[in-house]
Amino acid sequence: MLIGVTLARRGLSDAAVGEVLAALLAGTAGVSVLIARYGDRVGRRRCYRLLFVVMAAAGSVFALTNSLPALIVAALTGTVSTDVVESGPFTSLEQAMLPHTGGDTTRLFGTYNTVATLAGSAGALLALLGSSPRWLLAYPLAAAAALVAASQLSPGVERGDELEAEPLPPLHRSRGIVLRLSTLFALDSFGGGFVPQTFIAYLFVRKYGASPHTLAIVFFAIGLLQAISFQGAVRLAGRIGLLRTMVFTHLPSNLLLAAVALAPNLASAIALLLSRFLLSQADVPTRQAYVMAVVEPSERTAAAAYTNTARYVTRPIAPLIAGAAIRGALGAPFVIAGALKSVYDLGLYALFRNVDVTTERPAR
Repeated sequence: MLIGVTLARRGLSDAAVGEVLAALLAGTAGVSVLIARYGDRVGRRRCYRLLFVVMAAAGSVFALTNSLPALIVAALTGTVSTDVVESGPFTSLEQAMLPHTGGDTTRLFGTYNTVATLAGSAGALLALLGSSPRWLLAYPLAAAAALVAASQLSPGVERGDELEAEPLPPLHRSRGIVLRLSTLFALDSFGGGFVPQTFIAYLFVRKYGASPHTLAIVFFAIGLLQAISFQGAVRLAGRIGLLRTMVFTHLPSNLLLAAVALAPNLASAIALLLSRFLLSQADVPTRQAYVMAVVEPSERTAAAAYTNTARYVTRPIAPLIAGAAIRGALGAPFVIAGALKSVYDLGLYALFRNVDVTTERPAR
């Protein structure tokens, strides 16, 4: 949020701001691919620490300079994230390392996402205290604290021991599974790109006359519901499994999303939206745990990075189409998003319902 405000107030042209935002997205995707290809070769912990060092430098650039070339270079590092829960190459490494820390993987991912969401909400509230670019110096401060914590990571979070004596490509046995998952995740992310928070706010103001105060309360409530959803997903997955939890919560949430555009008044629109977010985020920790469960331990870095990159690449395209769809019908992006994401759910269940993850291996 603060990055957007800072760019808007620095006197950069619309074209320049677009270049910086495009560089942010390109950097996230590009560095994630590098992590996929070289992360295990260099070492997960070493890459993780290096990302924090680069994050400190990139955040300082955004805080201290108006130079467009410098901002673009900083953005291309992929370390200045615009997303709280899934933050580019950091997320790919964290997803690969978490299953090696011991304990129930789904519960670990539930806690991981809950902490990220609550921390992001707290950061947004702190950002309201001021909009000076100097607040972006929180990036190097946060990076320094994270670097200290990362230095304490155990060697156990590195890749599987079975590759120590026999180097193999980052993806070897699970290439087909990762390709199918990446395609499906790209579709899901593309659908989600039709309804970013800016479009939700736009619909609520234009169609229902919502005030900024009401929107602030709604989006704060969404953050809390997401945290609750993560924890609920952990318990549900323990009963019905990862895949069923992903599909059976996500599919009804997409129907609720489409219904938002048809709500007769603001109160019902808010109720539908909040119900949607209570269900929709249950697939986040289960999706992350599922990807880690269906690939070999030595392939986890590449699997996480490639599936995440698929989501990053397709999402920015959708708002361009949604902008045109709004001219035809104000609620059209919500219906399109609900339909596309429902296709994702049905496709995921059809393709993976027979995959056995009880032993963290694909059924053969």
